[in-house]
Amino acid sequence: MSSAQTSRPYVVGIVGGGQLARMMYQASIGLGIRVRLLAEGPDVSAAQVVRDVTVGDYTDRDQLLAFAASCDVITFDHEHVPVDLLRAVQESGVAVRPGPDALVHAQDKAVMRRRMAELGAPNPVFEICESPEQLVAFGERTGWPVIAKISRGGYDGKGVWKIDGPEQVAEPFEVIAQEGSTVDGGTISREGVVIVAEEFVDFRRELSCLVARSPEGQAVAYPVTETTQTGGICTETTSPAPDLAEEQASEVQQLALRIAGELGITGLLAVELMQRADGSVVVNELAMRPHNTAHWTIDGAHTSQFENHLRAVLDLPLGDPGLRAPHVVMTNVLGGTEEDLTGALQHCFARDRKLRVHLYGKDVKPGRKVGHVTTYGDDPGDVTKRARHAAGYLMGDPNA
Repeated sequence: MSSAQTSRPYVVGIVGGGQLARMMYQASIGLGIRVRLLAEGPDVSAAQVVRDVTVGDYTDRDQLLAFAASCDVITFDHEHVPVDLLRAVQESGVAVRPGPDALVHAQDKAVMRRRMAELGAPNPVFEICESPEQLVAFGERTGWPVIAKISRGGYDGKGVWKIDGPEQVAEPFEVIAQEGSTVDGGTISREGVVIVAEEFVDFRRELSCLVARSPEGQAVAYPVTETTQTGGICTETTSPAPDLAEEQASEVQQLALRIAGELGITGLLAVELMQRADGSVVVNELAMRPHNTAHWTIDGAHTSQFENHLRAVLDLPLGDPGLRAPHVVMTNVLGGTEEDLTGALQHCFARDRKLRVHLYGKDVKPGRKVGHVTTYGDDPGDVTKRARHAAGYLMGDPNA
């Protein structure tokens, strides 16, 4: 934002009221930023703590424009706002960060794959499939199994299939048809949702690299993180990624910075990668918002991802992304048998005085992300053990 801004606090509008918005609000307090929230309901995670809340529908043009009118800049808790509505917000004179031309690469996997190919970024072998027959041909050519993804939508493992042979190719297209995409003679319209077919990458592990970029092009990269996925949900991160050569870590950071620059991103970009057995990496997905794989930065980095995101969208100098300790582990707390999470903290804090806990104010439901814990220190084995015990205890397992 310009230094000519009036003396009132900057107003950042956040679309979406989940835990990412909640933690963004926490970071805004020390910066003197006023946050307005467009939330899905009055009791969602961020709406419990943000003072200025509008409950509304982000897909409603009039509601979105009315919300944006009193903001200096709009940013997001999620990536689902239609880009045509975001262009309307821009045309009304309110900054949108990241902008719609960048955000579409996180919304549409087909657009993302094509753009990564244009940039020469490491992709798995892929093809955009508009019919079951085309997916069968892809599998016969590359070898089974293959991965099929809905181009739009899908989160935490939803909308992704491992296809072991021709007899399974119909299901993704049936899901598309049920979701209302145009179907003509068995072909899915390119204007709607399509299937992105990808080679099955027998990866050794998953990595994530988060970068922040300002409108003027200043950018910083966080250390590369190893992520653990369970049932399509990120359950644990380790930073920096163990046994990743310094040269390769630098190459991954440079790749993420280059993608952010080429796509013109303002704010955060998370580049999720798969590392093959031979050590090479391929881009898996992009996210343009604070990201679960970087929640460790709240307590384990000099500047959290949430603060750097706000700094970026307001065009403030970015903060130091470096580690505060040699090893940092973040473990997600998923809904389990323990319902009194705050009460369970008595044990967790008594056992580990350096433990950091963030609870999201959500009702406990099986498998739902309700919080995370972060540990740090000099001994990687001890740091991991502490995080897993605390998260396990909060999920109802006293012997974790």
